[in-house]
Amino acid sequence: MKRLLLAALAAASIASIATGAHAQSNTPGPVVTPGGTVQFVRDDRDFVAMLNNDIFDRFDAKTLTHFDEVARDNETVTRMLVQTAFGPVLYDFSRRPPLVQRANARLTVKRVFWQRGEVVMQGTDGWYRIQDGKLTKLQSTKSIYH
Repeated sequence: MKRLLLAALAAASIASIATGAHAQSNTPGPVVTPGGTVQFVRDDRDFVAMLNNDIFDRFDAKTLTHFDEVARDNETVTRMLVQTAFGPVLYDFSRRPPLVQRANARLTVKRVFWQRGEVVMQGTDGWYRIQDGKLTKLQSTKSIYH
């Protein structure tokens, strides 16, 4: 069963690369979103997330790391998963103000697969999903992620 899951995920990762999915980034911005421009600024030991120069989130992290879902126009970021000291945070920029969902579990993210209504990510100890603001560890699945 694990081989089946790994084969499906490997195929999905190839499909993601082929469709122009963005990989891990550490750029502080500016990043263009449907709601405006996002910028990350260091404030003491925290990072401040700003949309159009208005603060919408603050998080603790040693370094800035995020994974971006790019719209079909390949120019705007619709969702972003940010690695923080306390686990990943999902930003959905298709909503105003941006939806901020915290996983509230320490988890280092290696890669991300964007799905409609959910985000699937590989952590150091397995696969996880954030759906409707809830983080769950995946055991096995027949789903194919792109």
